[in-house]
Amino acid sequence: MPQMGYDMREGTLVRWLKQEGDSVQTGEPLAEIETDKAIIEMQAYASGVLRVVVASAGDTIPVGQVIGVIATADEEIPQGILESGLVSPIQPVDSDQVRNPVDPVGKPKTTTTSQSKERVRASPIARRIAQEHQLELGQIQGSGPNGRILEEDVLARLDEIDSRKALDIGQGKAADSHPEELSRMRRAIARLTTQAKQEIPHYYVTAEVNMDLAMETRHQLNEEFRQEEGRISVNDLIIKACALALTKHPILNSSYAQDHLMIHSRINIGIAVALDSGLLVPVVTDCDQKSLQEISRAARAVIQRANENRLSEEEYTGGTFSISNLGIYEVDSFTAIIFPPQAAVLAVGTVKQQPVAVNGNIKLAQVMKATVSVDHRVADGAQAAQFLMEIKRLLEHPVALLL
Repeated sequence: MPQMGYDMREGTLVRWLKQEGDSVQTGEPLAEIETDKAIIEMQAYASGVLRVVVASAGDTIPVGQVIGVIATADEEIPQGILESGLVSPIQPVDSDQVRNPVDPVGKPKTTTTSQSKERVRASPIARRIAQEHQLELGQIQGSGPNGRILEEDVLARLDEIDSRKALDIGQGKAADSHPEELSRMRRAIARLTTQAKQEIPHYYVTAEVNMDLAMETRHQLNEEFRQEEGRISVNDLIIKACALALTKHPILNSSYAQDHLMIHSRINIGIAVALDSGLLVPVVTDCDQKSLQEISRAARAVIQRANENRLSEEEYTGGTFSISNLGIYEVDSFTAIIFPPQAAVLAVGTVKQQPVAVNGNIKLAQVMKATVSVDHRVADGAQAAQFLMEIKRLLEHPVALLL
């Protein structure tokens, strides 16, 4: 089970796109996996034959646990995988899944009768969350295979307890209030944004951008290409400007990793998309290698796939920098939360006419406010300011965006 997202801990196998005995190639669609936010197409990591299917449609499996085996036609497959399918290279196998566990020196471990009776089937992450919040697993109804307790079951129980506490506290003060259960996506967003704000030391740099020439260029391009499908949007111009700025300031196209930085060679820009169920950040890949028109087509396509819940794994997890644009809602400016494990996100507001000073004179101009949120562990204020000034320069002199 691959980790399709920074905070993904387990996934549900929706369906296999290949059957046992089918040949597969690296990068070929292999299965559909449901995360807390979307259904993602999983690609094969190796070429060969899908020799064994371990997990079935509907199974919820921890990240790192084996769900199938790709091998050559005559390659020997470890018997342990064939017998249980519960081998996990990333996290330890839950002890309720192993009939006769062995300690590091090879001696079988023993369990008491009372321990066996009390053992409840639960995923490792569900067990850990329950322990952290001092919840009894035996009091939680599991929704997984054979009644196995999953992470979402524990979170739902916590939500229920919190709702009851809130009702007890507010009883008589807000008689018209009622609890509303959060969706899986909303719980995932709450978990990720809370973690991001707690762990990432954010700081913010804001600038005003004169968009007169950018808007004029956009109008000319759309007139020129109006016979073709689609139009260049303001967001397309911003994506292209960010991609070019990141080539000059690669420090903001990186991820913090404890004692070092991971500088990404590809510039894959995520676009915040508001869905009815919550927020997704699908990715336009290799933006520095694409023309403005190619970025426009790719952005429209990935937004459509996000709305249709059919993103590829790379489009869901491969972002190295993100843009959040609330201009359509006529928002002047705002600050965005960094999307881990990225190091920065650009928040842009609406383009609107306002008076500006030019050579001692006042004139009307189309202005957009842009704010970059940066991980202070990765870059300092001067570096963020230089990056933002490069975006400003590119948008105010948009001829460079057309090259």
